[in-house]
Amino acid sequence: MQIIHTQTTASPLTNIFLNSTLASSPKKPFNFSPFPFKKNPKWNALGSILKPNHELRIKNRIVICSASEQRSFGNDPKRKRKVVEHVCLIKGKEDLSEEQEKDMLDYLYTTQYQMRGILSISLGRISGGNDDKYSHATYMRFQTKEDLSKFYENQFYVGVLRDHVLPYCHEIINANFESEVEDDILPIFRKGEEFNYGVELVLLIAFVKSSLDGPAEDALLALSKLIMEFPSLIVQATLGSIFNISGAEYTHGVVIRFRSSEAFQMFMNSSEYKYMWRSKFQPIVQKHLSVHFSVDPVGTELM
Repeated sequence: MQIIHTQTTASPLTNIFLNSTLASSPKKPFNFSPFPFKKNPKWNALGSILKPNHELRIKNRIVICSASEQRSFGNDPKRKRKVVEHVCLIKGKEDLSEEQEKDMLDYLYTTQYQMRGILSISLGRISGGNDDKYSHATYMRFQTKEDLSKFYENQFYVGVLRDHVLPYCHEIINANFESEVEDDILPIFRKGEEFNYGVELVLLIAFVKSSLDGPAEDALLALSKLIMEFPSLIVQATLGSIFNISGAEYTHGVVIRFRSSEAFQMFMNSSEYKYMWRSKFQPIVQKHLSVHFSVDPVGTELM
């Protein structure tokens, strides 16, 4: 039995913030890392604190927004809003029971109700396996880096990790990056029917340092353009330079929401994607990690 949770939610304070702001606005081949957060003694008992990586970044951050088949990509005159994407990967213990898995995922999912700033959340059991043997993934979107910092320090979240996650896993890794989405309620909060189902793909990429000012930018632009060509398969995609990353030194993160497992397979197996990876990424990628998980409405169980 596979237990999957997904929901796009916001606290009343978050809604007030966005509604007032929006009212004033015009309308294989990728194959993540350990805890990026502010140094805080409270975390010493929960996991190793990772050093920020300030060297590996590109001059011009490239971001993508795709909200629906009707919304255009790329040179869209609509205004964009910055968001902070947070991904946590968990390497569960081999003897993790269904009850323990449900407890862990339920408590992680509940964090959105205990603090402001979380715009969207999805999580689930990773499908298809991966070389690093990560078993579960959690994706969250925040308004700002400050909200993300408060999240790491929140005592409810600290308790969830201590009592309901770490006892069930060997390792937890996090990565965060700043990106942009269309400045509208549905794409910001990932709300609407098209966000209720599908597949969440998370990619971490480590470009060789010498490529960051040129070839890496070209590769990311190629990925952006390719995603824009498949609005019937992709609901939304974001990418950006990872900040506060660990010694693993991944440089960039990507999150893509596909409309279905079939859409995911079509894109990943397409000749266009394989050619782009082989010609643009493979020569300059030091290492990479790809995980994906199914997204279904809250409370469903996939047998």
